Amino acid sequence: MQRYNCLIVDDEPPARAVLKRYVKQLPMLKLSGECCNAFEVISFLQTGNVDLIFLDIHMPQLTGLELLRTLTKPPKVIFTTAYEVYALQSYELDAVDYLLKPIKFERFVKAVNKAIPYKEMSSSPQKILATGPVAIADAFLYFRADRKMVKVMLKDIVYVESLKDYVKIVTINELVVTKYSMSAMEAMLPADLFMRIHRSFMVSKEKIRSFSSSSIQLPEAELPIGKLYQREVLKILQS
Repeated sequence: MQRYNCLIVDDEPPARAVLKRYVKQLPMLKLSGECCNAFEVISFLQTGNVDLIFLDIHMPQLTGLELLRTLTKPPKVIFTTAYEVYALQSYELDAVDYLLKPIKFERFVKAVNKAIPYKEMSSSPQKILATGPVAIADAFLYFRADRKMVKVMLKDIVYVESLKDYVKIVTINELVVTKYSMSAMEAMLPADLFMRIHRSFMVSKEKIRSFSSSSIQLPEAELPIGKLYQREVLKILQS
């Protein structure tokens, strides 16, 4: 998996700490550095390789919006701010997304997915043009479990189950329990390969063997279809 260099820019240390924690949980991101004002960013960009900036708006001397206007060839930018009033200006500057503080992890993941399309994240240049299973044959994610990072191939995942503050990832070979919310998993896993069928379950579409109006049969597991998800799930399966 190609890793993308990102830069965190915020004048408040607690806000930078939150973003650093989020970045470390996404294997496609690599933290290149952090800055507390716009002038540090300008200096950093002269020597550092940056693909994506998480940019605060309210900063001393030069705001994030003003900074972006000064850059001739800026990296992709996701604004992070406590103020809604700048949203329109941010999109006029072609920002990828606009995150309001306090930022939830699942919302952070969705913004990153906008900045780095899934095929771009998971494929080598030769595979970006591929479609279907070929494009994700080698795609994987790392999850922290048992004090180590465990590599999980997307093609091996059968289903994901919610366990309150944790999720259980069931693959064809093993079980991985990691601290994630189902919303975060739904944001991370590509919608063309995985489907939420219940508040507590996501399944691999490829692994579905049969289904009824109330359940889905997977290898060695039968999972319920939640009432809130039933209409959309059946629509997808029947198409």
